[in-house]
Amino acid sequence: MIKQTLFVPITGCLLAMACASANAAPNPYSNFIVFGDSLSDAGQFTDPGGPPGSTLRATNRTGPIYLDGSGEAYSANATQLLGGRLGFSDDETAASTSAARAREGLADGNNWAVGGYRTDQILDSITNISDTGERSRAGYLPANGLRADPNALYYLSGGGNDFLQGRVLNIAQANAAADRLADSVQVLQTAGARYAMVWLLPDLGLTPALNGTPFQEAVSLLSNQFNQQLITRLQGIDAEIIPLNVPLLLQETFADPGRFGLATGENLTATCFSGNSCTENPTYGINSATPDPSKLIYNDAVHPTETGQKLIADYAYSLLAAPWELTLLPEMAHSTLRAHQDELRSQWQSDWEDWQAVGQWRAIVAGGGQHLDIDSQGSGASADGSGYNLNIGGSYRLNEAWRIGVAAGLYRQDMDAGRNDSNYKLNSYLATAFAQFQQNRWWADAALTGGKLDYENLERKFDLGVSQAQEKGDTDGHLWAFSTRVGYDIAQPGSQWHLSPFVSADYAKVEVDGYSEQGSRSTALTFDDQTRDSKRLGIGLQGKYNFTRQTQVYGEYAHEREYEDDTQKVNIALNSLPANDFTLEGYTPQSHLNRLNLGISHKLTSDLALRGGYTLRKDDDFTQQGVSLGVSLDF
Repeated sequence: MIKQTLFVPITGCLLAMACASANAAPNPYSNFIVFGDSLSDAGQFTDPGGPPGSTLRATNRTGPIYLDGSGEAYSANATQLLGGRLGFSDDETAASTSAARAREGLADGNNWAVGGYRTDQILDSITNISDTGERSRAGYLPANGLRADPNALYYLSGGGNDFLQGRVLNIAQANAAADRLADSVQVLQTAGARYAMVWLLPDLGLTPALNGTPFQEAVSLLSNQFNQQLITRLQGIDAEIIPLNVPLLLQETFADPGRFGLATGENLTATCFSGNSCTENPTYGINSATPDPSKLIYNDAVHPTETGQKLIADYAYSLLAAPWELTLLPEMAHSTLRAHQDELRSQWQSDWEDWQAVGQWRAIVAGGGQHLDIDSQGSGASADGSGYNLNIGGSYRLNEAWRIGVAAGLYRQDMDAGRNDSNYKLNSYLATAFAQFQQNRWWADAALTGGKLDYENLERKFDLGVSQAQEKGDTDGHLWAFSTRVGYDIAQPGSQWHLSPFVSADYAKVEVDGYSEQGSRSTALTFDDQTRDSKRLGIGLQGKYNFTRQTQVYGEYAHEREYEDDTQKVNIALNSLPANDFTLEGYTPQSHLNRLNLGISHKLTSDLALRGGYTLRKDDDFTQQGVSLGVSLDF
């Protein structure tokens, strides 16, 4: 780990750079389309006990009365909460076949889940017809020309009603129900779908409907069999399928209810809020002295309360958002490399037409700080980073036209990313060999850089119910880069000023090793290796003016075109389901970049010079700034 040095307080004062981030949240999906049963039903059925035009959902009413006829609507379910966080409107996340919405003249939404649907009916709602009993219409694929939107996120849950309606009584029937849910994903993939999020079935033996009954053990075993078959089938479908390990999430919730704002000292698996087909919780149930569904997981015999719904929505969102942050790890390394290159170029520019004598060395020592600001994108999180660095090196003048040298840089960078300020730390150890040419107003330089990357503390943070959760890990990586420039000084020899157009070419490759977050919790993930290349061509102009023989100012502007600007992707798997991996999109590198360097140097003696500089790299959603203070000594 790089130790903090004396220059850090100085650069901290110099580096007061407030950079605003975009407020829009990422959303790489064109639509959010839901299929399933009552666990995901956004309101297909008319609600006779709610406000006019309202619809039923399988969760509690908003309160504080919670009773039918109170004028209260039902709380949003997980699909509505997740869709809202992805930026989709209430109309877009509404029910697809609601008679109540149709009577109000409202457009159909994209939620095709219907309370009571078995897996065969879920499949039918995709391939044939959606029939709620109150209204009927063509299913999703017939209504959309038998084509699935390839850029949409599809969300599927189901299987519980196969059990509750007595259709699953043995292993073969459990496998068949799982196969039908997998067939629903398969038919969507065949029609063009690329992204699907699929529930694993909760352990029905741990619901108030069955907990403590003679059927509990058998139903738990069959629920597990359903999931095993579903997991196996999903592995064979050629799509990016994100499994939601809801059984494990609930298991963790029951083990530590206080962490999620739930009641402690209560039987959360055997009691419910409403008392509907289950034992009402005596402390927080609807008819108790202190009714509070937020303290309980189950609203009725099998359906979650508003707390359970939010918990599932947060869990799903954490998986979708992970690549938006983790694909920024290579960008941290690229920004460190650019800061190192800018420091060397600033030193070279201050030396322009003022090299040491032939056969002499010039040593450099420089410290500085850098700030990185990345705005959110369609599939990239906003981020804000800062750090400090120390560079040491030296050059040797071979003859009148050539100088060679080496430099080493130690960089420390901290980055906060996403809405929960996930924190990622990077230590970089860089080494560069360079050569410079300067003769008859022509000049050129070239540098080869290699480096080791140490991501010592990666903390991914996210909402999970009422609390903020985090998963931790660490990894390594490496980089190498080559850069070169060629320019021509248009000023006459001996002038107090210099002005030179130039062209530049840069190549860099960053590789971040894959790693697993600690533990096997439902939210812990494993990320594969990431590689991010950069190929840039640029044109620029640099200038220098000597105020006196001791003091000079210099500057450089360049415009660079990035040719490796494809959206980055990362392959991910839940630690609890390592074989069910999926690849999602993340950060998109900037395609054009403007670079500005400004500096001043002053000779304290004929052999000793002091230099300060400022650098800026910027495009529409990316800003990198840095300041440095250094000295050079000839010997």
